[in-house]
Amino acid sequence: MSLKTREDYIASLRRLRPNVYKFGEEIADVTTHPATRRTVESHARGFDAAHDATTAPFFTTKSSLTGEPIHRHNSLIESMEDLVANMRVKREMYHRTGSCTGGLCVGWNAMNVLWAATHEIDAEKGTDYHERIKKWILSAQQNGWVAAGALTDPKGDRSLPPSQQPDPDSYLRRVASTPEGIVVRGAKVMICGVAASNEIIVLPGSFCGEADQDYAISFAIPRDAEGLTIVEARRPSDTREQEDGIDAPTETGITQSYLIFQDVRVPIERVFLNGEFNYAGRIIEFFTGNYRACIGACVAGQGDVMVGAATLMARANGLSAKAFMDKLVQMQVNNETTFAVGVGSIALGKRHPSGVWFADPLTANVNKVHVATLPQETRRLCQEIGGGIVETGCLPSSKDLDDPNYGELIRKYLQTPACSGETRARAARLSEWLTVGPGVPGCMHGGGSPQAAKMTVRVKTPLEEWVRHARKIAGIEEDLPEPGKGKK
Repeated sequence: MSLKTREDYIASLRRLRPNVYKFGEEIADVTTHPATRRTVESHARGFDAAHDATTAPFFTTKSSLTGEPIHRHNSLIESMEDLVANMRVKREMYHRTGSCTGGLCVGWNAMNVLWAATHEIDAEKGTDYHERIKKWILSAQQNGWVAAGALTDPKGDRSLPPSQQPDPDSYLRRVASTPEGIVVRGAKVMICGVAASNEIIVLPGSFCGEADQDYAISFAIPRDAEGLTIVEARRPSDTREQEDGIDAPTETGITQSYLIFQDVRVPIERVFLNGEFNYAGRIIEFFTGNYRACIGACVAGQGDVMVGAATLMARANGLSAKAFMDKLVQMQVNNETTFAVGVGSIALGKRHPSGVWFADPLTANVNKVHVATLPQETRRLCQEIGGGIVETGCLPSSKDLDDPNYGELIRKYLQTPACSGETRARAARLSEWLTVGPGVPGCMHGGGSPQAAKMTVRVKTPLEEWVRHARKIAGIEEDLPEPGKGKK
């Protein structure tokens, strides 16, 4: 089993049938089309890292199923060290791309979640889901698949459960089930990295009750499955698809997709949850724990790049970085905080009976709250150091800089004694891209909203236990119950 190269990966995408659209246009080749080539390039750099002696130790590993070398993103996460390696991969990918590479991360988490969940379901129900996910993982390891993970449903009226929605397709649902497989209809929305993926792993996006059995489904399909239409979302600064020079500060990027399932047939061997409604919430709990621990590495990695970009802008403006050292230090403190809390939640975690490692859910959700707040401050500081040329995006286009009539004048007024006008413009575009453009990661709502994380923190906080400690230390013997509950 040989490790795949970027060339192998790109060739695998070209073999898929066209089913990706943007601006009403079918994208014939996602590896070359302006709307998708940058996300493909981002993911391809993960394959480069697997062949780089410096990064290969955490971008590759040995399969615990076969003993063969595999890409880390196809591995089972069976120890604290494995999950920390997940974080290191995320941070390094931001160093290489400045952007999200969801196909190297979300599907990886999803398959580990299913490894644990199917172990539990089989033990209770006598099903064979665990063997099915094992076979899929072996195929992923053999082929070096990039897999997007799809959880988020349109949701419709969020005050109602899936089965009570006015439109039953507001959540992805099973419309038929036979011994050969299931047929699904509906959508998954705002899904990261789909255009750059070979496969899609679908998980339930909501807790389910008995009436919601048709919505309690999980499966894997090829990205080009019949009946699946993928529509790329419009992101900030989408005009860069037609831009180059300073207006395209990086050859990398990310896409978000709407996945429209029009009676898609899923073979039974690729179905991992089929109506066992009481496990939908269990899958979500597993998924969010590890995802919210590790996303601290994503924002730390991009924060590292922002520290570098802010320093470049200071120097391009003719100023010493030392003048902004307090701000640069605070930016790095923010980066290390989300990374360290993520590592801490992993260290406080434990191994599931199936063999995979899960982070401590309380600390992981605390990290999600930090992930939704600290990077916003890091971006603000990056803009503050860069000045108005960054924050307002007040910069002529690359075509204007190259115009034969006035381009040289623009370059003249952009230059400083420290650098050329083009260098200053490129540095400004990078900071703009990182702080207000398409380089901004989904740290506020990626992996769930911060409000949902706070709810989990509330549930997981042993309030009465902490009260008992406080009473004992204070020497209080009288009970102080919550008002309205009465004294015991």
